[in-house]
Amino acid sequence: MSLKYAVLAALLEGEASGYELSKLFDVSLANFWAATPQQLYRELERLAQDGLIEARVVRQERRPDKRMFTLTEEGLRDLRAFAAAPPRRPTAIRDELLIKIQAMDDGVDPAATRALVEERRDWARGKLARYLRVRERLLAGRTEEEYLREADRIGPYLTLMGGISFEEDNLRWCERVLTVLRQRAPLG
Repeated sequence: MSLKYAVLAALLEGEASGYELSKLFDVSLANFWAATPQQLYRELERLAQDGLIEARVVRQERRPDKRMFTLTEEGLRDLRAFAAAPPRRPTAIRDELLIKIQAMDDGVDPAATRALVEERRDWARGKLARYLRVRERLLAGRTEEEYLREADRIGPYLTLMGGISFEEDNLRWCERVLTVLRQRAPLG
Protein backbone atom coordinates (compact mmCIF):
# COMPACT_ATOMS: atom_id res chain seq x y z
CA MET A 1 0.00 0.00 0.00
CA SER A 2 1.16 3.48 -0.58
CA LEU A 3 0.79 6.64 1.43
CA LYS A 4 -1.70 7.68 -1.24
CA TYR A 5 -4.54 5.64 0.22
CA ALA A 6 -3.76 6.58 3.82
CA VAL A 7 -4.08 10.26 2.82
CA LEU A 8 -7.29 9.66 0.86
CA ALA A 9 -8.76 7.76 3.81
CA ALA A 10 -7.76 10.56 6.19
CA LEU A 11 -9.60 13.05 3.99
CA LEU A 12 -12.81 11.10 4.51
CA GLU A 13 -12.95 13.00 7.80
CA GLY A 14 -13.43 16.19 5.79
CA GLU A 15 -11.45 19.11 4.48
CA ALA A 16 -8.05 19.53 6.13
CA SER A 17 -4.82 21.45 5.77
CA GLY A 18 -1.50 19.68 5.42
CA TYR A 19 -0.74 20.58 9.02
CA GLU A 20 -4.05 19.14 10.22
CA LEU A 21 -3.43 15.96 8.24
CA SER A 22 0.03 15.69 9.77
CA LYS A 23 -1.51 15.89 13.25
CA LEU A 24 -4.18 13.36 12.27
CA PHE A 25 -1.43 10.97 11.16
CA ASP A 26 0.35 11.46 14.48
CA VAL A 27 -2.75 10.73 16.52
CA SER A 28 -4.99 8.30 14.71
CA LEU A 29 -3.22 6.84 11.69
CA ALA A 30 0.17 6.29 13.29
CA ASN A 31 -1.06 3.03 14.78
CA PHE A 32 -0.99 1.51 11.30
CA TRP A 33 0.65 3.93 8.86
CA ALA A 34 3.43 6.37 9.71
CA ALA A 35 4.45 9.31 7.56
CA THR A 36 6.71 12.29 8.08
CA PRO A 37 5.29 15.75 7.35
CA GLN A 38 7.62 15.99 4.32
CA GLN A 39 6.28 12.71 2.90
CA LEU A 40 2.75 13.87 3.52
CA TYR A 41 3.19 17.23 1.76
CA ARG A 42 4.83 15.53 -1.26
CA GLU A 43 1.94 13.07 -1.45
CA LEU A 44 -0.63 15.87 -1.24
CA GLU A 45 1.01 17.54 -4.25
CA ARG A 46 0.93 14.27 -6.23
CA LEU A 47 -2.69 13.60 -5.34
CA ALA A 48 -3.69 17.12 -6.39
CA GLN A 49 -1.81 16.74 -9.70
CA ASP A 50 -3.57 13.40 -10.29
CA GLY A 51 -6.98 14.98 -9.66
CA LEU A 52 -7.72 12.79 -6.62
CA ILE A 53 -7.90 15.76 -4.25
CA GLU A 54 -8.57 19.47 -4.64
CA ALA A 55 -6.73 22.24 -2.87
CA ARG A 56 -7.99 25.71 -2.07
CA VAL A 57 -6.01 28.55 -0.53
CA VAL A 58 -7.30 30.16 2.64
CA ARG A 59 -5.97 33.66 3.20
CA GLN A 60 -4.96 34.42 6.78
CA GLU A 61 -4.21 37.80 8.31
CA ARG A 62 -1.36 37.24 10.72
CA ARG A 63 -0.18 33.88 9.48
CA PRO A 64 0.89 32.44 6.15
CA ASP A 65 -1.90 31.37 3.82
CA LYS A 66 -2.84 27.72 4.12
CA ARG A 67 -4.05 25.17 1.64
CA MET A 68 -7.10 23.11 2.47
CA PHE A 69 -7.53 19.72 0.81
CA THR A 70 -10.67 17.71 -0.01
CA LEU A 71 -11.35 14.47 -1.83
CA THR A 72 -12.64 14.68 -5.39
CA GLU A 73 -15.18 12.24 -6.79
CA GLU A 74 -12.32 10.55 -8.66
CA GLY A 75 -10.35 10.27 -5.42
CA LEU A 76 -13.34 8.76 -3.65
CA ARG A 77 -13.84 6.22 -6.46
CA ASP A 78 -10.15 5.29 -6.33
CA LEU A 79 -10.29 4.87 -2.54
CA ARG A 80 -13.44 2.73 -2.75
CA ALA A 81 -11.79 0.45 -5.33
CA PHE A 82 -8.71 0.14 -3.13
CA ALA A 83 -10.80 -0.61 -0.02
CA ALA A 84 -12.70 -3.37 -1.83
CA ALA A 85 -9.59 -5.11 -3.24
CA PRO A 86 -7.81 -7.82 -1.23
CA PRO A 87 -4.45 -6.81 0.30
CA ARG A 88 -1.43 -7.68 -1.82
CA ARG A 89 0.29 -9.61 0.94
CA PRO A 90 -0.10 -10.27 4.64
CA THR A 91 1.57 -7.97 7.13
CA ALA A 92 5.12 -8.91 8.05
CA ILE A 93 6.94 -7.75 11.14
CA ARG A 94 10.12 -5.80 10.40
CA ASP A 95 11.46 -4.74 13.74
CA GLU A 96 15.10 -3.91 14.46
CA LEU A 97 14.66 -4.60 18.17
CA LEU A 98 13.68 -8.19 17.42
CA ILE A 99 16.94 -8.69 15.51
CA LYS A 100 18.85 -7.30 18.49
CA ILE A 101 17.01 -9.69 20.84
CA GLN A 102 17.74 -12.57 18.45
CA ALA A 103 21.48 -11.73 18.62
CA MET A 104 21.68 -10.96 22.35
CA ASP A 105 23.11 -14.32 23.44
CA ASP A 106 26.54 -13.83 21.89
CA GLY A 107 28.31 -11.43 24.21
CA VAL A 108 25.84 -8.55 24.22
CA ASP A 109 25.68 -6.74 27.56
CA PRO A 110 22.40 -7.85 29.22
CA ALA A 111 21.97 -4.37 30.70
CA ALA A 112 22.02 -2.89 27.18
CA THR A 113 19.36 -5.35 26.05
CA ARG A 114 17.21 -4.57 29.10
CA ALA A 115 17.55 -0.84 28.38
CA LEU A 116 16.37 -1.34 24.78
CA VAL A 117 13.33 -3.32 25.92
CA GLU A 118 12.55 -0.78 28.65
CA GLU A 119 12.70 1.98 26.04
CA ARG A 120 10.26 0.05 23.82
CA ARG A 121 7.99 -0.54 26.81
CA ASP A 122 7.98 3.17 27.67
CA TRP A 123 7.30 4.10 24.04
CA ALA A 124 4.38 1.63 23.92
CA ARG A 125 2.96 3.03 27.18
CA GLY A 126 3.06 6.54 25.74
CA LYS A 127 1.38 5.53 22.49
CA LEU A 128 -1.25 3.52 24.35
CA ALA A 129 -2.03 6.49 26.60
CA ARG A 130 -2.41 8.72 23.51
CA TYR A 131 -4.69 6.19 21.81
CA LEU A 132 -6.84 5.87 24.94
CA ARG A 133 -7.24 9.67 25.05
CA VAL A 134 -8.35 9.63 21.40
CA ARG A 135 -10.77 6.81 22.23
CA GLU A 136 -12.32 8.81 25.07
CA ARG A 137 -12.65 11.85 22.80
CA LEU A 138 -14.37 9.77 20.11
CA LEU A 139 -16.73 8.13 22.59
CA ALA A 140 -17.61 11.48 24.19
CA GLY A 141 -19.35 9.84 27.14
CA ARG A 142 -21.01 7.08 25.11
CA THR A 143 -20.33 3.40 25.57
CA GLU A 144 -18.42 1.65 22.83
CA GLU A 145 -21.59 -0.17 21.79
CA GLU A 146 -23.49 3.13 21.52
CA TYR A 147 -20.71 4.69 19.49
CA LEU A 148 -20.48 1.74 17.08
CA ARG A 149 -24.25 1.73 16.63
CA GLU A 150 -24.72 5.51 16.23
CA ALA A 151 -21.56 7.03 14.71
CA ASP A 152 -21.57 8.11 11.06
CA ARG A 153 -18.12 6.60 10.52
CA ILE A 154 -16.74 3.67 12.51
CA GLY A 155 -13.60 2.92 10.46
CA PRO A 156 -11.38 5.30 12.45
CA TYR A 157 -12.58 3.75 15.71
CA LEU A 158 -11.99 0.20 14.47
CA THR A 159 -8.44 1.03 13.39
CA LEU A 160 -7.88 2.74 16.74
CA MET A 161 -8.96 -0.50 18.43
CA GLY A 162 -6.27 -2.28 16.40
CA GLY A 163 -3.65 0.25 17.54
CA ILE A 164 -4.70 -0.15 21.17
CA SER A 165 -4.45 -3.94 20.91
CA PHE A 166 -1.06 -3.68 19.22
CA GLU A 167 0.38 -1.48 21.98
CA GLU A 168 -1.16 -3.64 24.71
CA ASP A 169 0.54 -6.67 23.11
CA ASN A 170 3.80 -4.71 22.89
CA LEU A 171 3.58 -3.95 26.61
CA ARG A 172 2.85 -7.60 27.51
CA TRP A 173 5.78 -8.78 25.39
CA CYS A 174 8.17 -6.21 26.88
CA GLU A 175 7.17 -7.12 30.43
CA ARG A 176 7.65 -10.82 29.67
CA VAL A 177 11.08 -10.22 28.10
CA LEU A 178 12.16 -8.09 31.06
CA THR A 179 10.99 -10.78 33.49
CA VAL A 180 12.99 -13.44 31.63
CA LEU A 181 16.08 -11.22 31.51
CA ARG A 182 15.83 -10.47 35.25
CA GLN A 183 15.47 -14.18 36.05
CA ARG A 184 18.47 -15.14 33.92
CA ALA A 185 20.82 -12.34 35.00
CA PRO A 186 19.67 -10.54 38.14
CA LEU A 187 20.90 -7.00 38.62
CA GLY A 188 23.31 -6.37 41.45
